[in-house]
Amino acid sequence: MSYNLLKGKKGIIFGALDPNSIAWKTAERVHEEGGTFVLTNAPIAMRMGQINELAEKTGSEIIPADATSIEDLENLVSKSMEILGGKIDFVLHSIGMSVNVRKGKAYTDQNYDWTQKGTDVSAMSFHKVMQTLYKADAMNEWGSIVALTYMAAQRVFPDYNDMADNKAYLESIARSFGYFFGRDKKVRVNTISQSPTPTTAGQGVKGFDGFIAYADKMSPLGNATALDCANYTVTLFSDLTKRVTLQNLFNDGGFSNMGVSDAIMEKFVE
Repeated sequence: MSYNLLKGKKGIIFGALDPNSIAWKTAERVHEEGGTFVLTNAPIAMRMGQINELAEKTGSEIIPADATSIEDLENLVSKSMEILGGKIDFVLHSIGMSVNVRKGKAYTDQNYDWTQKGTDVSAMSFHKVMQTLYKADAMNEWGSIVALTYMAAQRVFPDYNDMADNKAYLESIARSFGYFFGRDKKVRVNTISQSPTPTTAGQGVKGFDGFIAYADKMSPLGNATALDCANYTVTLFSDLTKRVTLQNLFNDGGFSNMGVSDAIMEKFVE
């Protein structure tokens, strides 16, 4: 169902890879709600994914960009404003990567070059995106910037590895830069802490099926899906949340406030 919540709004969506990705689902929902946008991803991710199909479906243009490169981001922002015909109303940062996770390196045995690469892609890129938008004065007043995170930023999930540190850093950047964006540009910045979701990136984490099953049994409403996250993101892009900023918002079926559930206790009590 569409409510025209984003009619006339323009933006940039980072990270759509395939129909499993939250950014992909968000792009579909933004399109349904009347928003227009530019799609972007790293060139290597674009070769792996199906972004052209999404662009055709939503009538969007694609601008390849490495989110760790200021030059690429400056080009992305200026070209997006040309294509969209003015300043931007919303941005989704849906980017995360750990080389240590990909290559099976334990948290206690990090390759620090890989760690640094993952931090740059997963967290520092968010600062770079916002700094580029800020310096270009590219955002409309009451615009909205959202990044996706995970609860391992606050609690220990051993196999989430250095991605937990990256997400903690990401959330801090959202608060710190969000202050300046709010004060100077009337732009809001938030993160959504999503349930474990079977995206292509998520499934690379060791024990991911266990993450999902455990969270589902802990959460009174069950896990939030990628579509649930897309719908939540739409509300944050809309004018209905104009003064929500500097928040880490949990979209996790209640998991984040649970200590234990009956379903989990039943596993331990005969």
